[in-house]
Amino acid sequence: MPVTDLIPADLDRAAAVVELAGAVVNCAARRLGGAGDLDREQVLAYDLAHAAAGVRTAQAALGYGRKGIDEAHIACAFVADVLADLTSRLVGREEAWGAPRDWWEPAASFLSDYRDPAYLSSLCGREGDRHLDADFALVRETFHRFAEERLRPRAEHIHRANTDIPEDIITGLAEMGALGLSIPEEYGGFAGGGESDYLGMVVATEELAWGSLGAGGSLITRPEILARALVAGGTEEQKQRWLPELASGAVMNAVAVTEPDFGSDVANIVTSATSTEGGWLINGVKTWCTFAARADVIMLLARTDPDRSKAHRGLSLFIVEKPRGDGHGFAFTQNPASEGRSDAPGRMEGRPIDTLGYRGMHSYEIAFENWFVPADYLVGAEAGVGRGFYLQMAGFENGRLQTAARALGVMQAAYEAAYEYSVNRVVFGRPILDYQLTRAKLARMAFLIQCTRQFSYDVARLMSAGEGALEASMLKAYVCRAAEWVTREALQIHGGMGYAEEFSVSRYFVDARVLSIFEGADETLALKVVARRLVEQAT
Repeated sequence: MPVTDLIPADLDRAAAVVELAGAVVNCAARRLGGAGDLDREQVLAYDLAHAAAGVRTAQAALGYGRKGIDEAHIACAFVADVLADLTSRLVGREEAWGAPRDWWEPAASFLSDYRDPAYLSSLCGREGDRHLDADFALVRETFHRFAEERLRPRAEHIHRANTDIPEDIITGLAEMGALGLSIPEEYGGFAGGGESDYLGMVVATEELAWGSLGAGGSLITRPEILARALVAGGTEEQKQRWLPELASGAVMNAVAVTEPDFGSDVANIVTSATSTEGGWLINGVKTWCTFAARADVIMLLARTDPDRSKAHRGLSLFIVEKPRGDGHGFAFTQNPASEGRSDAPGRMEGRPIDTLGYRGMHSYEIAFENWFVPADYLVGAEAGVGRGFYLQMAGFENGRLQTAARALGVMQAAYEAAYEYSVNRVVFGRPILDYQLTRAKLARMAFLIQCTRQFSYDVARLMSAGEGALEASMLKAYVCRAAEWVTREALQIHGGMGYAEEFSVSRYFVDARVLSIFEGADETLALKVVARRLVEQAT
């Protein structure tokens, strides 16, 4: 089907296909609800979560498709992709899903039209307009320029040498107001409490991640996490003390929640905070504490009630001050006698964890031994005792949406690199862009990126209205897996040079791999959040 031949009726066909796919997803959700135990049906639950995420993204794509001819083609191609993925999950397992064996027959002609290789090839180069209004287009342009001028020229060096993020990048983002995007205006930030807070963060995060995931796209999430926790449950004195400094970049923070034996199972962490004269003593080990060396403070979740049976109800949240260190590890000590206390000397030691990608911020395992934290550094003061789990969840409220935005930035960078390389690389006497397989790959990259981007905008609007928790989880699950495919294919288009570190596409590939792990590992997110919620809705 030539690109110019699409008519509005084709979008109606696409809508019918999405409705069909949604019905099949609901069948599986009801089937799982009848089973009564998701842990016994983990494979089905996992497939259900990802299939549902695809269907929900396709619904966002349909809205986008009504905005123009290119947009309609992008939407139809994406819907066909979602249906093909659903079909692959169901073949031979229709009974487990509770679907008839011929469920897909009404959509067969749609698949034939929009999965046709010649049709996909004809879409190559059509990325589609983002349809941002003037204000958000300006936000995008501003952060894109910063990423292009300040991040990209240094991203490769940061990655290959595993260096710290240069201070002028941090101060540059602070001067732009990027560190205060989620901090209320009355505390020195730029958040006005409306839709623009969430959508602006998505747009800015994507552009910074386009420049560098580690040195840009993830940097602005640090102050946001602590700021949201403080807004949710901090005392007024704590808000006045910390929020303006976070917004200005005078104070940078890290987050310490995960422990060596407890990742997603946060409620069972064992790091303790014991009451002492004038405050608390922290003892235990935290891991995957990103940006810990450079940070001035750490948002730390600890157990204040030794009764483990209380699980999440026994946790509290602290702001832990520390000196700045460097990316090679650090060790700091406290002298309680100098402050008139009789406690044993405190110690904090950070061991860097080398990683495949996502470099610049550095992650650490941190051991705390009698590290003293003043009483007024307990978030919420006395009222915050036992509320730490809920406050850290408030801090991470936007984390899945932001991670999706970071994935979009990495995908966009990989796609652009692959397209440019395909124009210039000549194989068998022709640029590889001339070959159907290359064109079909590039077309699929483009429509995956645009449709997940449009879904991220939808989720931002939902979250600004106090909704969208399930959609944010779906988005994160779907787009992070998409990022792995896009960056893999972008590297493959580069051939041998894609495997060489002198081309940025190799960095995009290893950076993308972390996205399905942090902010909720893919399996935990699918099984414990998305599938569970879908089953609850269906039953």
